[in-house]
Formats: sequence, C-alpha cells, structure tokens
Amino acid sequence: MMDANTAGWTAIRAALLTFDADPFLAGRDAACRYERDAIVAMANGRIVDCGPAESVAQRLPPGTPVTQYANALISAGFIDAHVHYPQLPIIGAGGKPLLDWLAAFTFPAESRYGDIEHARSVAIRYLDENLRHGITTAAVFGTVHPQSVDALFDEALRRQMRVIAGKVLMDRNAPADLLDTPARGYDEGKALIRRWHGRGRLAYAVTPRFAATSTPAQLEAAAALWHETPGAYLQSHIAENRAEVEWIASLYPDRASYLDVYDKAGLLGRRAVYAHGIHLDEADFARLCETQTALAHCPTSNHFLGSGLFALHRARDSRRPVHVALGTDLGAGTGFSMLRTMQAASDVAQLHGRPLSPRASWWLATAGAARALDLDDAVGSIAPGRDADLVVIDLCSTPLIDFRMRYVDGIDDALGVQMALGDDRAVRATYVNGQLAWDRDAPAPRL
Repeated sequence: MMDANTAGWTAIRAALLTFDADPFLAGRDAACRYERDAIVAMANGRIVDCGPAESVAQRLPPGTPVTQYANALISAGFIDAHVHYPQLPIIGAGGKPLLDWLAAFTFPAESRYGDIEHARSVAIRYLDENLRHGITTAAVFGTVHPQSVDALFDEALRRQMRVIAGKVLMDRNAPADLLDTPARGYDEGKALIRRWHGRGRLAYAVTPRFAATSTPAQLEAAAALWHETPGAYLQSHIAENRAEVEWIASLYPDRASYLDVYDKAGLLGRRAVYAHGIHLDEADFARLCETQTALAHCPTSNHFLGSGLFALHRARDSRRPVHVALGTDLGAGTGFSMLRTMQAASDVAQLHGRPLSPRASWWLATAGAARALDLDDAVGSIAPGRDADLVVIDLCSTPLIDFRMRYVDGIDDALGVQMALGDDRAVRATYVNGQLAWDRDAPAPRL
C-alpha cells in the first residue's frame, strides 16, 4: 500500500531520450542520454524517478500504475520559443514578403482581438493544437488588445500549461486601430502583469512587435516595465528581412545596427528573446552572447516569406555561443509540428554546408530551448525534480515510417526518420504537469 509520500505516483514506460549537456559544445554523444527501455515516474506535477526500466521498476511504490507505450520514445515536451497565436486564421496566406505580408494579412486579422470571445475561440484552438503536437511550453505574442492576453492566459491556466505571453506594443507604422501609446502600453502591461504574471505556470513577456512599430519612447517604456518585473520576459523581432533591416536603419540613423537599437533602449539580457536574426553580423552575435540574449530560429516562417537562411553555425560558434531555440512562428510559420520545424532547421544548416545532427535538432526543441528561455531548471530535460512535461513519440506512426524504421541504424537515424517523415500523427501522448493532457487514441483532448 502507498504511504502519504508516494500516493498519487504514476509512471510511463518506453524508450527515453534526454540531454545532460549542450551537443554543440560537449559533442553529441556526451550530451545525449538514450535508454531503450525506461520508466519515468511522476507525482505532484514533477518527475520523481527515471532511468532503465529494470532499475526504476524496483523502486516504484507498490501499486503504481505504469502505462507502457510500444514502439515509442519518451522525450521532454517540445518548446516553441516564438509564435503568434492570433495569426492562426491566416496560416498559409502567402505570396508576399514580410512587410507586405504584415499589411495584407496580419494587421487585418489582429484587429479582431478586442473581442474577447473571438480571442478565446482562437486561444482554445491554439492551445489544443499545441497539446496535439507535443508542445508543452510556448512563448507567445498576443495583439495590442489586453483581451488577447487575458483569453490566452485564462485557457493556459485551465490546462496547467507553461505559457509566456504578452500584449503587443505598437505606437506607429501600423493601422490606427492597432496603435497604443508609450503610457497606455505600459499601463495595460502593468495591469496584465498584476492579473497573470506568476499565476500557475504563466509568465508575462513585454512585447514590442519590432523597432519599426515602436517609437524610442515606447521602447524605453517597455524596458522600464521589463526591468521592474522580476521573472518577466522581453520578446520581439530582429533582422528577419533585408527590407526591414534597411527600414530600421532609416528610422534610427544614429544607431550602429538593428541590434544596437534594442541595446541602447535597455532591451538585451537574460530572458530577452528575439525571433529570426537572419541578417546579423559578428559584432551582433558577440553582443548577444555577452548579454545572454536569446534568438528564436523560425525556419518554416523564413522559408514561407522568403526572408533568408539563418546561420545557426555562426550563432552557436563555441568561441561565443548565443542561446538559440526553435520557433514555429505561426502564422507565417507553416505548422505546429516541432518535428517538421526540426527538419526545416536541418535543411537550412545543410544549405549552409554545416549539417545539423538529428540529436542537435532535438536539443534545440527541448533542452536547448529551455536554456534559451532560462527555464532549464524546470523543463526541457527528463530528470528528478523537473516538471513532468513530456511527449511520447510513436516511432511507427504511419505505414511508411513503420517500414523505414526497420532499417534504422542507431538513435540518430531513428530521430532523423521521425523529423523527415513525422507529423502530428507521431505524437502518441502529451503529459502536462504530470497529467495526461493529450492521448491520440482517445476521442478528445483530456484537458
């Protein structure tokens, strides 16, 4: 019989993959830990034991329920470091580069989020799709409307999900109905922080869209709000598109670079995350490393908008490595699947002549992303004390994958097959805070 200290334990059993170090710095074999048959035990939202099944089984309290998954791999839940949930209704609206795409599709779509019921309906779909795709942590843009953040946080809290989000700040170069002011943006952000920051597993992100849509005064107000809020994040965009870079230079002629605009405003540092970074130079990478500012690499979005090819090997140079995570960047990004996003990152690396191993790609979506978001003490890896946010990958989810897996040679080959051929059907189950939140074979999500 279970005692008070072990009541409520549950466990899952399958192969296991996790990371103990950075494969870009420690080498892929030293960084990766793989078990062919493992058990992960959970209680009170945390991992309490994990390792080879034979050993862990002997330590489980009598009567602990163990769910076994055949032909499956347990991984830390995927982390999406950059996404725009309000853009779900325009996924696939293409044919234009970034700045034209914003004007034609994004701004009209975002104008609807003053209606909290519309915001809630999209937030529900967005969060349910995350669970269906094994994404358990996300850094998310709202719109300029506080209601967009209220709806998202309310639904995330109900699902016990870890979500970082904030109201977009824009006080110029956007439609009038999407503009705020430095004072209003600060005040509305402050009110959202009081309502949501630190509740459950939620964190607020101060969110200037990008330097073109915020005046220097608004960037300074954003920096003040960020620095006075312990544990808060700062998220924005940088150097995604060459026309954008040229526009920023014209708007800020006294700044040395696009990054310098944010630097002089006090917007670099730990827990600051900038999407894209395609058109950065060596001085920029060095400054990002020095300040511990992170980049979100969003390859499917970059391909869709024709923005360019992010040089991951330059960002992760061991002499001054920059924190990098993967992002779907929906809705310019073309899907929720982190498997497809990993494969797209691998494709970009290959085009640069710097191949990315499947293990390293997986790290960017799990432990590497957690480190980039300053969450590596909580999520991103599988170890006692970490949050029990897990994804179970069906290694034979389609007839073709089942066939191909008969010929794999080692874990890297197996991961490569999942990235190249897998999609949402590969996500067998998703666990959030120790609870089964998505079961592919059940009629509906559990939360």
